[in-house]
Amino acid sequence: MTQTLLVSCLYIGIFIFAQRLLTNWIAKLAESKQVSFKRTKMVTQYITYLLFIIIACLWVISLGIEYQQVSLFISSVFAVLGVALVAQWSILSNITAGILIFFVFPYRIGDRIKIIDKDEDVSGIIAEISLFHVLIERSDGITITYPNNLMLQKGVLKLTQAHTQAKPLSESPEKDHTQVQSD
Repeated sequence: MTQTLLVSCLYIGIFIFAQRLLTNWIAKLAESKQVSFKRTKMVTQYITYLLFIIIACLWVISLGIEYQQVSLFISSVFAVLGVALVAQWSILSNITAGILIFFVFPYRIGDRIKIIDKDEDVSGIIAEISLFHVLIERSDGITITYPNNLMLQKGVLKLTQAHTQAKPLSESPEKDHTQVQSD
């Protein structure tokens, strides 16, 4: 009984220490990337949940419950979650993309971007980046809600003011590309 209590206290201590360490690291990363507090809090919560699940699994295994029983339970939970999430695959992919965008997305709120999309002109200023979507305000006042998973799948251009005010190619005073024969 005393050993079980000590092991439990050890895992609680490991969880608290790791959670604080990860929270501080994410906060510093968010500050350096100028990420909003709301987005930072969401990512921190999801990573804390994942850490809790990992620590809880290790705790259960260290208590002496057989690995086969724990693995059977965990695989059953993942099977049920898998079946439940198959219908909602886009939600899972958007959450995953939202976390990836938090860590590796090179664009920030306020940047003028253009998403290469043949069907629609998706260009404007990034107004908000949430866990599921990015809000893009176009110059005509329309706000586009663009899913995170598509942000990672399509090409994104960062535009400068010179690019946004540029004339179309047909109107640009560039050199004429016709060939002239000389004698």
